[in-house]
Amino acid sequence: MDFDDKPDEELFRAEVREFLEQHARRKRDASARLSQGAPDEEMVKRAREWQAIKANHGFASIQLPKRWGGREGKPIEQVIYNQEEAHFDVPRGVFEVTLGMCIPTLLSYADEAVLERHVGPALGGKELWCQLFSEPSAGSDLAALRTRATRDGEDWLVSGQKIWTSHANIADFGLLLTRTDPKVSKHAGLTAFFVDMRSPGIEVRPIKRISGDHSFNEVFFDQMRVPDAQRLGEVGDGWAVALTTLSHERLAIAETSGPSFADIFRLCSDTRIGGKFPLENQGVREKLADWYVQTEGVRYTRYRVMTALSRGQKPGPEASIAKAVNATKLQAIVSLALDLMGPAAVVSDPEQALCGGLFQDAYLYAPGKRIAGGTDEILRNIIAERVLGLPGDLRVDRNVPFDEIPMSSPK
Repeated sequence: MDFDDKPDEELFRAEVREFLEQHARRKRDASARLSQGAPDEEMVKRAREWQAIKANHGFASIQLPKRWGGREGKPIEQVIYNQEEAHFDVPRGVFEVTLGMCIPTLLSYADEAVLERHVGPALGGKELWCQLFSEPSAGSDLAALRTRATRDGEDWLVSGQKIWTSHANIADFGLLLTRTDPKVSKHAGLTAFFVDMRSPGIEVRPIKRISGDHSFNEVFFDQMRVPDAQRLGEVGDGWAVALTTLSHERLAIAETSGPSFADIFRLCSDTRIGGKFPLENQGVREKLADWYVQTEGVRYTRYRVMTALSRGQKPGPEASIAKAVNATKLQAIVSLALDLMGPAAVVSDPEQALCGGLFQDAYLYAPGKRIAGGTDEILRNIIAERVLGLPGDLRVDRNVPFDEIPMSSPK
């Protein structure tokens, strides 16, 4: 395992730091309140502008070919850039789906004309994308989706519903997974497309979160017409397209944002609650010790990923391990923090709350981290089967035609 940058990686890191110092402002406080809400118009505008600046200086996408506005760099260089950018006050969370999931999938399956039309504008901040996968009856079991695409000459007519679609309300285009053949097994009857989010027959509705804002949406399709030229992959090969996208997603969400071990340790060691520092309590110290071990375990697991990237190798399922640990740890950290605060925990105003409302804010979004990008159960299955080599789950619907699988109708 490598812990230090190689000479060429050290030079690249210095170049990234110089660029960021010239065009962005460093964060003043690493434990500042984290906004997990929907990006408003001002944030989207700033994100587009920042993406354009990155594109003009060769940092829009490190790995993509230069012909599309990329840098033709190594995967480890993208990791280095992300590490350095995290220290600066720049808009994040807007283009991650576009450039981390959708465009890489497009590059794997679209023809030259499509790539010429869409990759450059995405890298330059002109186009945003979303991922139209999950449905009310197909979340963890994505292959159970019901949105239908029926051939109509040179087009397809799409009807159905998607849910939990991040940024669908601001996206220009989306990756869409549909069922085109219900007479074969559920994985075999899927086909993928990319669609214009302003097409007739699309309706986007916001899903309000407990915090009052929204970053998720539900999307309805009513006989939406999609040209066959916008199909990705062969008819019936949509599951392969989906796996390509999901592999990028798992890597993108492995590093869960939110209060860290350092934040909860700071609260316990620097803040008197009830006249005492929480760190004086043995039970609190035991929890902190557990979280420290988990944090370090994830950090060194991430080093394994970075080592593989640095050596030009393809990482394994390590991202699933990091996400499974981080999501549950985040929720546990937040719960302890609010318990320690007692009545003060109900104060969420960042001007009045302890730690600027960092933990109160996280309490509202932490449970969702255990669902987004793969539930705890799905990730544990991946770890069990692909890391530990245990037998796979019993799948009674394997090789059964989709329209013969018993299922309840959504109410």
